[in-house]
Amino acid sequence: MSSSDVGSASSPEMAEVSTIDMALEVVTVPVSDVERAKRFYQSIGWRLDVDLVLSDDVRLVQMTPPHSPCSIHFGKGVPGIDAMEPGSLQRVYLAVKDIDAAREELLSRGVDVGEVDEQPKPPGFPDSLGRSYFTYASFSDPDGNGWLLQEVTTRLPGREWDD
Repeated sequence: MSSSDVGSASSPEMAEVSTIDMALEVVTVPVSDVERAKRFYQSIGWRLDVDLVLSDDVRLVQMTPPHSPCSIHFGKGVPGIDAMEPGSLQRVYLAVKDIDAAREELLSRGVDVGEVDEQPKPPGFPDSLGRSYFTYASFSDPDGNGWLLQEVTTRLPGREWDD
């Protein structure tokens, strides 16, 4: 059975939630210039975790957005990373509690951020969530990898894991 067969839409019942802890740890960001990407992500306040230079041809950089449990990495000479087209990563969501403040901070750091866009909620969606999940602003890194700020102030029921 391939991974695409598991939980397909034609399956009559819902699979049970796994009991194995899995955390999204790192997202690979394809870039054309490692040093330029490092400067950009540092300029927007992301923490530098690792800058591993093994040779002139092999380098791996890992950075983390403020207070995020998930990091990004990029580099050159690393299997898999070099196969990705710079700028091909799109619609990576960064959840923020105050999208207006997040946008203003990025603008103050020289990033071209789109206007805040509040999408209409589908019928039956709770008004108590305010702008959560339906308010966005976008920006790109120098290679054109696309990021979406998404305001999340109140989580939908069922979005927290029971310990």
